[in-house]
Amino acid sequence: MELRDHTQNLMRGGFYGRKRPRTKLEILAEILLAARTGATKTEIVYQTNLNFQRARRYLVYLEGKGLLENSGAHYKSTERGNAFLRNVQSMEEILHP
Repeated sequence: MELRDHTQNLMRGGFYGRKRPRTKLEILAEILLAARTGATKTEIVYQTNLNFQRARRYLVYLEGKGLLENSGAHYKSTERGNAFLRNVQSMEEILHP
């Protein structure tokens, strides 16, 4: 299965159109999407609309699970992280056709 950018599905209408708070799963997937081709912490913060403190906690968590790797100032989704995104995408397609 091809990994597609489904940020709009995860964002549920964007920041201003959000009807409910994001789940942890949605936030994790958004971070991995932002870091798919490599991103700085600042880029991840802006793309996911998190503050730096919250982003740091999620980044540490994702690194600990082997879903994200940090090389200097850049973060990048690992192959395991991309597999996680494919699984999230599959669930989205089943639950929200």
